[in-house]
Amino acid sequence: LIIGGVNIPHYLGLLGHSDADVLLHAISDSLLGALALGDIGKHFPDTDENFKGADSLVLLALVGEMVKKEGYEVGNIDATVLAQAPKLAPFIPQMRLNIARALEIEFDAVSIKATTEEGLGFTGEEKGIAAHAVCLVYKSK
Repeated sequence: LIIGGVNIPHYLGLLGHSDADVLLHAISDSLLGALALGDIGKHFPDTDENFKGADSLVLLALVGEMVKKEGYEVGNIDATVLAQAPKLAPFIPQMRLNIARALEIEFDAVSIKATTEEGLGFTGEEKGIAAHAVCLVYKSK
């Protein structure tokens, strides 16, 4: 189970064409969406074997480069992971550091939260994990 670029010990993992890092995919989509550049499926399609098993931290860094190429900078990231299990709090500092490094932004500009859904829905039933992210981008000086 890889979340935020951290390999988390758990009896279940996530299935995807890349490493299925739900948090980094949500952040990537948030950044791309802020600039109307589509989503990660457009830029890193699951039909392209080059991205099979890809490290989502590498993909996030490529998204960060796209942001800069468009003349913007990342101001901050605020994301929430929805998972009944495992408990993510011990891993959040490393997730924040990984994201900050990939995007070349300050550690303090990355906020990661985790919550359960008290047994409700697919995340509460441990059938999957979800993540939501919002970001602030601004024109480079």
